Amino acid sequence: MNQIRIEGFHRLNGEVRIQGSKNAALPMMAAAVLCKGEVILHHCPDITDVHLMKEIIKGLGGKAFYKNHTMYLDCTKIERTTIPKKEAEKMRSSIVLMGSLLGRKKEVCIPWPGGCVIGKRPIDLHLSALEKMGAEFTEEDRGLKGKTEGLKGARIVFPKISVGATQNVILASVLAKGTTILENCACEPEVQWLCRFLRKGGAKIKETKNRMIEIEGIKSLHAVEYEVPPDRIVAGTYLCASAITRSNICLVGAPKDEMKAILSLYQKMGGQYEWIGGKLSLCSQEVNVPVLCQKTEVYPGFPTDLQSPVLAVLSGIKGKSCLIETIFENRFRVAGELKKMGANIRIDGAKAEIYGGKLHGAEVEAQELRGGAALVLAGLAAKGVTTVKNIEYIERGYEDICRDLSQLGAVMERK
Repeated sequence: MNQIRIEGFHRLNGEVRIQGSKNAALPMMAAAVLCKGEVILHHCPDITDVHLMKEIIKGLGGKAFYKNHTMYLDCTKIERTTIPKKEAEKMRSSIVLMGSLLGRKKEVCIPWPGGCVIGKRPIDLHLSALEKMGAEFTEEDRGLKGKTEGLKGARIVFPKISVGATQNVILASVLAKGTTILENCACEPEVQWLCRFLRKGGAKIKETKNRMIEIEGIKSLHAVEYEVPPDRIVAGTYLCASAITRSNICLVGAPKDEMKAILSLYQKMGGQYEWIGGKLSLCSQEVNVPVLCQKTEVYPGFPTDLQSPVLAVLSGIKGKSCLIETIFENRFRVAGELKKMGANIRIDGAKAEIYGGKLHGAEVEAQELRGGAALVLAGLAAKGVTTVKNIEYIERGYEDICRDLSQLGAVMERK
């Protein structure tokens, strides 16, 4: 049961509900480590990464269980500060526990974080910022060890915008002594949602519109009950499913305010959409216009996590399109697999030139999360049968892509 078989050339129709956000839920789970009392996260996605984080928290001494799309966490009695290697090496997001544990327990030992192979993604921004707050780090055989006599507020100017580093320092600052001011922060929705969650637990956080965040440290956070927002990347992926099959579908609960960049590109490709009562209605019958040039950018720009799904869509649009990747240097990794399906893609460093045409079924392998989803989309539009292997990558971020797309009329099955 490690592959998906897709029969292409079927139009989609109907509606599908968007799951909770992976990139919002994981930092909130890390934030639970700072709370003394139960944390309840409703609409929490049933995905591999969420369950890995659950096991990590249990390994630290916290209580955690998941039922009916709700995560229950109680980290009142966190006892350990060494993050288990087995789970941490499978997911990049384990790194955000560094700020939480330094803030709560004054020490942390973390294996080098794993996850998708889409670029170097160094953690130097995390370390240099935390060092300014009083943390010291040493490298050991089992990973990275950090300790502090007590974190203190500081003014930190990030030399480069980083979502993970911003989240880590926010988590470290909540219980730090004094005031921390962060400049040149990431302003992705997942950062904003983390701040809202922490404020509900008692944190004193002020956000401004010029990429600045001010955190006044407090002694402790209390219990929190919160609803995880819908996943903008899953919504964008299913928008691409509509586009690549020239279908009309409806996304229920899609995050309206977070999808402006992908909807703008969708319109440029010929798509039409309408918001009706909390639902995003998509009409993709006229999606046939190549894209002159689209860059990935930090929010509110076009998200790098949707670059691979859009690459699949453009592979089926006649004419020349161009995508430029500015976030991760290895994000075009999926191009080689798409070529097995007949895609004509030329990679030159950070630029991909796509000469759209017809796709055909093939046996392909997912190599990372979003690229794996892109291969599933390509299979929907390909003539014949496509088999996508290594779907454990896809399951890190999508609850059940087979279920959702089958609900819309796709002919596919998990094998």
